Amino acid sequence: MSSWEEQLRDELAGRGVAVSSVPGKGRALIATRSFSPGNPTPRLSPAIPSSGTDNYNLVDALESHISEVNKYQKEIHAQMANVVQMILPSLELDHNAITHTFSKFSCNAFTICDPQLKPVGTGLCLVISTINHSCAPNAIVIFEGRTAYLRAVQPIANNEEVLISYIDTAAPTVKRQYYLKPYYFSCTCPRCEKDSEEDALLEGYRCKDQKCDGILLPNSDYSEAASMYKIVEEQERKLYHTLSTFLLRTWNALSKIHIELKDFQTALKYNRLTIQVYERVYPPFAPLIGLQLYTRGKLQWSLGYIQDALKSLTRAADVLRVTHGTTSEFMKELLCMLKECKRSLLWR
Repeated sequence: MSSWEEQLRDELAGRGVAVSSVPGKGRALIATRSFSPGNPTPRLSPAIPSSGTDNYNLVDALESHISEVNKYQKEIHAQMANVVQMILPSLELDHNAITHTFSKFSCNAFTICDPQLKPVGTGLCLVISTINHSCAPNAIVIFEGRTAYLRAVQPIANNEEVLISYIDTAAPTVKRQYYLKPYYFSCTCPRCEKDSEEDALLEGYRCKDQKCDGILLPNSDYSEAASMYKIVEEQERKLYHTLSTFLLRTWNALSKIHIELKDFQTALKYNRLTIQVYERVYPPFAPLIGLQLYTRGKLQWSLGYIQDALKSLTRAADVLRVTHGTTSEFMKELLCMLKECKRSLLWR
């Protein structure tokens, strides 16, 4: 069996691109001839074809970033490895290797879209995994069935790096960098280096003076934000049912804003309103219900409502034991708080 380097070289032979090493980036896809917008570059096959097993060693070539994976994500990968072992009990499987494989998939897999860019599945292709991200890409990946086509959207010169976007780039710089975290990638493209003016346009508000075409930037005045959201809530209450998701989003925002303002009583009021909608639209063991109950319990604890906090945290634990297990740091914190509640009631 040929090495993954040979398979990759054979797949790209005569297609105008090659995999090379770029300082500070590692592997990258480089054009070996010039391309104009609309010019097709390689037609790419999936790393694991539906009929065949000879390409599985290509997965070994992918970067797992296991040393950079946070503890919570490692626990999820370990739980998924346990599921694989349960499904295949007759096989002797390397638990650590399976965990590494899940890590490779999480940071190298990509969304397969139809011609209208609607997601239809998830795929893995070694060539695509070598293409680096830019918020100002010069190429795009388009799918026809299981086959991916890499097409230029900007002129690409000979020896220039081919770049695609991993994310929706219609967002300000801070959000784009946040969306890139799962790929263990920090973008330094021209848009990210010179972000202030564009971000002002993307996030700015219109001036109250109708004759002014300037931009007002958001600030961290939570009191003003609470007042504005309250106006929105009043208008939405006139339009929507109390179980409306429009009101849900507003109440959720108001709860978070009042937590920042340390106004826990008002935050608790809006938290209760959100939970009544969650319990109507989600199944009993939905993680979002558990997390909202956890927040409610913490608010009640902070306000000295220990009996109520015990009830909320108990319900939260009942849900989150099912969805999160009991070994993560988050769950240990929740269970510890639950014990503290019980201890406080005993001392009274």
